[in-house]
Amino acid sequence: MMGRGEPDADIEIKVSNPPRGDNVVHPEGQNNGATSTLPSRASGQRSQHRSVSNFRPFKRWFPWLVPAFVVVNILVFVVAMYINNCPKNSVSCVAKFLGRFSFQPLKENPLLGPSSTTLEKMGALEVNKVVHKHQAWRLITCIWLHAGVFHVLANMLSLVFIGIRLEQEFGFVRIGLLYVISGFGGSLLSALFIQASISVGASGALFGLLGGMLSELITNWTIYANKLAALLTLVFIIILNLAVGILPHVDNFAHIGGFLSGFFLGFVFLIRPQFGWVNQKYCPPGYIAPPAKSKHKSYQYVLWVISLILLIVGFTLGLVFLLRGVNLNDHCSWCHYLSCVPTSKWSCNAQPVYCESSQLGNQLNLTCISNGKSNMYMLSGNSSSQVQQLCSQLCN
Repeated sequence: MMGRGEPDADIEIKVSNPPRGDNVVHPEGQNNGATSTLPSRASGQRSQHRSVSNFRPFKRWFPWLVPAFVVVNILVFVVAMYINNCPKNSVSCVAKFLGRFSFQPLKENPLLGPSSTTLEKMGALEVNKVVHKHQAWRLITCIWLHAGVFHVLANMLSLVFIGIRLEQEFGFVRIGLLYVISGFGGSLLSALFIQASISVGASGALFGLLGGMLSELITNWTIYANKLAALLTLVFIIILNLAVGILPHVDNFAHIGGFLSGFFLGFVFLIRPQFGWVNQKYCPPGYIAPPAKSKHKSYQYVLWVISLILLIVGFTLGLVFLLRGVNLNDHCSWCHYLSCVPTSKWSCNAQPVYCESSQLGNQLNLTCISNGKSNMYMLSGNSSSQVQQLCSQLCN
């Protein structure tokens, strides 16, 4: 079972004041209280000057979608634990006082969560079912599932810190699309490289938000203060979180796919107009309007077109390759190191578990093929999912 790690970021980037001129309205949508200085035609317009001082060219949205995403992810995890029902399907459980919400044994799931079988039943990303059973919907459902308590809490904290600020700046439509499409992109790249285990988690979508922040900084470069410091801080956070992805049981391909999707989507969704155009459009009566300017700069249009083409081509080719059963590891001998680097402390091999079984009445004898361990279990019913969970525990 592959859990997707979480980006850990709390980033604030300030917008700079445009160069001051005698006939320029200086917006302060993100200037932390910087006021504009405007010459008036008559001395009696001081009250109008005060109202213009509070001018905000960029609308501030009330963030409700990101908190809703957090609630949905937590509710889905609670439902997964209810369906898992560890006391019924496993020999031993963690925190038994929670009843059917108790967790699988730590050897099976150290993140305090349900079994792989439950996650698979609820829509985890399993390439075999996507390819051979036409269950492409798993590319979306897997981003709402989490492997355990630690997994869901870390991801939701990251979503709150990153997503709320973005939603305040750009609104729920653009950030909602950025989140979901980036999650899909992360799942798609993961499915093309990791095909021996299931994968769940929202971190592909979270890395998409980080990618969107980076491209938004680039495409709106001229309106930001402390440009270099903001860029270096954001790049450092992205590199640090991607580096964590080389640990075992972390799906770094989902991180990379989500980040690249969000990076290109940022050029499409998060483009800002020039300050000159904003000054002209919102120049109040009684003031000289600045010269007319185009809404966007030429490089913004170029990045918009290139990014849209790359997104369409990338998603199309990725889906075609996936549905044809292509494993990109066969065409890239070193790419697996992007998700896990083997050391003397851990192995990166993730093989499906298989057991030999024999049953007499309610007595089940299992032997794990990979490690040779055997054990006998008393079954409360004849459930194939229960047998799979027991096999997984034995092999782990």
